Amino acid sequence: MRILALIRVFTMGKKRIITKTEEELLKEKEKVETALKREIKAKILQKVKEGRIYISSSYNNTILTLADLRGRVLAWTSAGLLGFKGTKKATPFAASRVAEAMAQAAKKLGIEKIEILVKGIGSGRESAVRSLATRGLNIVSIKDITSIPHNGCRPPKARRV
Repeated sequence: MRILALIRVFTMGKKRIITKTEEELLKEKEKVETALKREIKAKILQKVKEGRIYISSSYNNTILTLADLRGRVLAWTSAGLLGFKGTKKATPFAASRVAEAMAQAAKKLGIEKIEILVKGIGSGRESAVRSLATRGLNIVSIKDITSIPHNGCRPPKARRV
């Protein structure tokens, strides 16, 4: 069933009814929403001088996320996004390239001070931190927020062969 919006156009003579389909209404709604998002983002970016960079380093990939102090994400990048594929995504070289891209994004946004929060046990942890430091960002603190299980899940039953 199609939903139609009816708009009456009053002229001197006849009344004409302009009908809009559901698709046209959705397009208009999207335009308004994107314009609002742009305005909000522009206001946020004007105020930001400090930020946090979250480094998530796993055995498969390295992901860096730049957020303001309230936790709103401003930019993110990963080894896969930069074109590394397969096992190359988890290398320290890929992590340093990702950190360089993030440093450029931070400078473009006008961020001066950053806190670094490292999570995960991948090989790209230290190389990402080192390349952020060499790119000229003022690093306030470095924290390791890797989660540690306190007894964790029950282990699987012993295998009988």
